[in-house]
Amino acid sequence: MKLNEMRYCPGTLAEGFSSYSPGCLRRVFNGKKVSHILPYDSPGHDEDVAKAFMENRKRISISGVQEKLSLVLEKNALRLTREGEQGTYILKPIPRDIRYPDQIPANEHLTMQIARQVFGINTAENAMIFFKDGTPAYITKRFDVRGESLKWGKEDFASLAGRSSDNAGPNFKYDYSYEEIGMLIQKFVPAWRIEIEKYFVLVLFNFLMSNGDAHLKNFALLENKGGDYLLSPAYDLINTRIHVDDTDFALDHGLFAGDTLPGASKRSGHVTFQDFLEFGKRIGINETRVRKVSSVFLEKQPMVEVLTNRSFLNVKCKRAYLLHYNTKLNFLTK
Repeated sequence: MKLNEMRYCPGTLAEGFSSYSPGCLRRVFNGKKVSHILPYDSPGHDEDVAKAFMENRKRISISGVQEKLSLVLEKNALRLTREGEQGTYILKPIPRDIRYPDQIPANEHLTMQIARQVFGINTAENAMIFFKDGTPAYITKRFDVRGESLKWGKEDFASLAGRSSDNAGPNFKYDYSYEEIGMLIQKFVPAWRIEIEKYFVLVLFNFLMSNGDAHLKNFALLENKGGDYLLSPAYDLINTRIHVDDTDFALDHGLFAGDTLPGASKRSGHVTFQDFLEFGKRIGINETRVRKVSSVFLEKQPMVEVLTNRSFLNVKCKRAYLLHYNTKLNFLTK
């Protein structure tokens, strides 16, 4: 894109900003006046930058298929971490080997903003950012880092389930159900009755927004100041259907342990709200609360379209994004 034609904050998507808005700077960059343009050409256009990025990727200890780079904020500028240095931001450039790869950063950014602004989900702080040649990337602030060298305790649900590639094979992140994750929350979180509702909302959001990558490692518990473990801010939210022909759920067993859907869903071939009603009850939420926390997801939210149209997706992907949203909404409300 042409960086001098920006009309919306590349963090909040608020109208009338040609760079980060004051609110975005406060939340994402600790109030420092950071540019939305990185001090690097994209790796594909500069051999020295490509080498530096390759070296940085060797050091970052974050799992996942998509390339991730570790950054720190020094004064008002972001830079790659040096050896032995704790990064405080994760940068995700355009990935490879996927449909519409150049739209991935904008897709993740939009989905994270919809989660927070429309549905009130606690998310990792995030924004769009651009290389000097205009190539987009997605940046997120690490929520597990405190101070210069300390980290909050964090356990993803693959670890909590005791599953790894060594003991459960290469499909270890996916061979599970969302009901079983709910049981792990009950087991490991003393305040589980509060956190289980947040988890339910996140699973419902992922379905509605076609996030087919919500596997065991994309849910986590995070230590708080009191030493308790609560559900971490949501991260890695994206409409995967735009890029791959995936299923409604990342986990192979879907919502339920044993993969048992109510009769209506079996006949229709689609997940419905009745499935989520049953799912909520199975993980310990009473029916009244399930209906209450689900209500915002069962009505068309105009801000989804507003934020999508303001996003950095191209026109074709904006149409696809809204089509997938409306399709899933129809499944839930018919």
